[in-house]
Amino acid sequence: MLDNIVAHSIRVCQVATLLTDSLNTNGHNLDCELIRVAALLHDITKTRSIKTSENHARTGADYLRERGFPEVGDIVGQHVNLADFHSERDPTPAEVVNYADKRVLHDKVVSLEERMDYIMERYSGSGKLGNRLEQMRREVVEIENKLFRTISFPAAELTDHLNPDDFMNEMAMFQRINQDQLDTFA
Repeated sequence: MLDNIVAHSIRVCQVATLLTDSLNTNGHNLDCELIRVAALLHDITKTRSIKTSENHARTGADYLRERGFPEVGDIVGQHVNLADFHSERDPTPAEVVNYADKRVLHDKVVSLEERMDYIMERYSGSGKLGNRLEQMRREVVEIENKLFRTISFPAAELTDHLNPDDFMNEMAMFQRINQDQLDTFA
């Protein structure tokens, strides 16, 4: 994976973990490790998709399922578009990862509006894709409302509850592991 995609994935994991911990503190029972793994791997085929134009959510899901991780693959497959969303049901791991991804632009946590504006500008064309992106925007606003119904702080304060050292430590660990692998093959 490209370093910028790794940085994005680490930040998405940080947001997803905070959301999961906050939801679980307020009565939900989400599998934090499953969500962490899916958040870290949500863009596992993104680097390849830059060249191939493949649907990286679908190919990432297939890649993980083929390797024996169907639950992680299911969540990764829904990080762009959810297969099934109901605002009145308890939050699902796929909703948490989907939303966390929509709050991270590159490696920065931004407002939902800023991220969706970026997605619309970058990916909207005419016709069907533009309509799907508008539907995505409406759905992710509903997901935000659903998640923050039981979280003790508002969505606008998400960044205030993140520890910046966590991100820096995760990036440093990735860089050490990456360097160790390079040294092994040198």
